[in-house]
Amino acid sequence: MKINEKIRFVRQLRELSQEDMAEKLGLSLNGYANIERGDTDVQMSRLEQIAQIFGMDLLELFNYGERIVNCAFSIGDNNPVSNAGNHYTGDAKETQFELQKQQLIIEQQLKEIAYLKEIITLTKGKQE
Repeated sequence: MKINEKIRFVRQLRELSQEDMAEKLGLSLNGYANIERGDTDVQMSRLEQIAQIFGMDLLELFNYGERIVNCAFSIGDNNPVSNAGNHYTGDAKETQFELQKQQLIIEQQLKEIAYLKEIITLTKGKQE
């Protein structure tokens, strides 16, 4: 995932608007939107400001969404899932953000599926 995509995801997960971010960074709305679209090469100092607004350090922002989270779960009475290589590489807050991100992706995909079904229905109607 590119840094501009990470910034957009984290902003949405933190329930901040582009206007909020622009104001906090002292930018115009268009200037901030250019960052999220990837139209602007962002200086490191600006990325540090963005990370600070999100309550994380710059390294966390760069690594956001890149960590692989593996958990060993137990099934029933002391029957662990057999996979000795599983380990946890993030904290609960980061895991929650990752889950929310995946939920947003699923919601978008469901909307796309509904839209495609509508297109199919309309196309079939025109062919008859």
